[in-house]
Amino acid sequence: MSAKVAQEVRLGDLFVREGLITDRQLQEALAEARASGSRIGYSLVKLGFVAEEDLTRMLARQYRVPAVDLDKVTVEEKLLRLIPADVANKHLVVPLRRVGRMLTVAMTNPTDFSAIDDLKFITKLDIEPVIVGEYTLRKHLENYYGAEVDAHISTILEEFGEENVEVLEEADEDVSISTLQAEVDSAPVVKFINGLLTDAVLKGVSDIHIEPFEKELRIRYRIDGALQEVMKPPMKMKAAITSRVKILADLNIAERRVPQDGRIKLKLKNRVVDFRVSTLPVIFGEKIVMRILDKANLTFDLTKFGFEPKAERDFMWAIQRPYGMVLVTGPTGSGKTTTLYSALSQVNAIETNIMTAEDPVEYNIYGINQVLVRNEIGMTFAAALRAFLRQDPNIIMVGEIRDLETGGIAIKAALTGHLVMSTLHTNDTPSTITRMIDMGLEPFNVASALNLLSAQRLARRICPNCVVETTYPEEFLRSAKVPLDWASNQTFLKGEGCDACGGSGYKGRCGFYEVMIMSTALRKAIMQEASTDELRDLARAEGMLTLREDGLKKVERGMTTLDEVVKETTVAD
Repeated sequence: MSAKVAQEVRLGDLFVREGLITDRQLQEALAEARASGSRIGYSLVKLGFVAEEDLTRMLARQYRVPAVDLDKVTVEEKLLRLIPADVANKHLVVPLRRVGRMLTVAMTNPTDFSAIDDLKFITKLDIEPVIVGEYTLRKHLENYYGAEVDAHISTILEEFGEENVEVLEEADEDVSISTLQAEVDSAPVVKFINGLLTDAVLKGVSDIHIEPFEKELRIRYRIDGALQEVMKPPMKMKAAITSRVKILADLNIAERRVPQDGRIKLKLKNRVVDFRVSTLPVIFGEKIVMRILDKANLTFDLTKFGFEPKAERDFMWAIQRPYGMVLVTGPTGSGKTTTLYSALSQVNAIETNIMTAEDPVEYNIYGINQVLVRNEIGMTFAAALRAFLRQDPNIIMVGEIRDLETGGIAIKAALTGHLVMSTLHTNDTPSTITRMIDMGLEPFNVASALNLLSAQRLARRICPNCVVETTYPEEFLRSAKVPLDWASNQTFLKGEGCDACGGSGYKGRCGFYEVMIMSTALRKAIMQEASTDELRDLARAEGMLTLREDGLKKVERGMTTLDEVVKETTVAD
């Protein structure tokens, strides 16, 4: 039995001895407390077995600390700022008054010394605990700290101008959904969601995560590839927030058991931003992730991507060929789609028929015929490709080669006078060739069709406002397989952390690129089914930079840190 459970049982026995409850009520309350993860006192009050005032009075006598009635106390806002909302919710505490260096704090468990130590560290004050009923405390926590979230959202909308923020909703004829929509529209959640979406766009966020847990709702932003917690709205808003997002994304709000996907359009003054919405059932509700597709933050200029000179020349040559295949590889979120869109923008001309099959279509580009892949109705990548070949295309872009059928049709198209661009989920360029052959494609077809392979990663840029010099210990360099002779001649930089970068030391992102252009020697090696290592060595001998080597070039230029290069790239053994 854990110490916490033992303490709960001892308290329960004490309540029985004091005549507050019966044995049967104790067992029922203990079972409810275990099921909900709450304390015994909270469960007793919730089940109506005991009045909270009697419980608090008895505990105050037991712990020998004063009791307080929060309903008769008004807490000043400056006191609330001493303890952050997440800490107050975690430890179930509310600051009451401050006299000199002594801060009086209402707690449900005044013997929780780890909580008291945390509060001392955060506030830099001495802590005097007083006891309060958990049922009342939770109610007041939501009232006091829930207002913080509302104030934050109000500030965002005031700065941007609330009249300039409008979510463009799809009309829906379903009566039940319309009724629920009216209920959600009338609540403060409308203002909250508008403020949240606006704030994310203004901060250059790529994804918003709304995550329900047992006792809290957490919202995180992905900024420059890293997740950061931004707020914890009151739990009472959980259902309304989820329903509001699902209504705006034109999803079935009555269906909570299966994942759903949709889109939201947000109008900010004269600009429209798309949000790709995904919901996933988790044990305490539905997790929502919104991917922000903002054309204003998108650059389709390949010359600004950060390719090294030879890699850029090779890439430009390959996408301007009349036929053949260009493959971009890398993990999810490495910028493959952006690279392909940029390549298409380079060759998008009035005399060229460009067709794309995508899942999903992330950005709409004028002059390009974009098709949404929908597997549930049979519109697969392979089916789209077959249809494209009857539409007189010059250039075909396939979102991803996932199977032998799609790969086979793509290679056939590349060998019959079409330029084909696509992506694959592999780690580097040589392993892409091995993967295609393992998929069942003939080595001579792969060798003949390929023009160029490019692998890429995204790393965070050093914040220009707080850049400082730094050093790395030799053990780190050795374990990361960084050449010591190279490191001894480098000046390493990092971001110290400032307001502009939110204390992270990074602002924006840059790319690492490994570009393998097909030469006669490489084609012969592919036909002979050479190993991944042999292909890599041959390409490097012809001037290819690996992802690690390209990353070290970015370190030399002061664009990113050595930590980012080590995190995103590996060295072949």
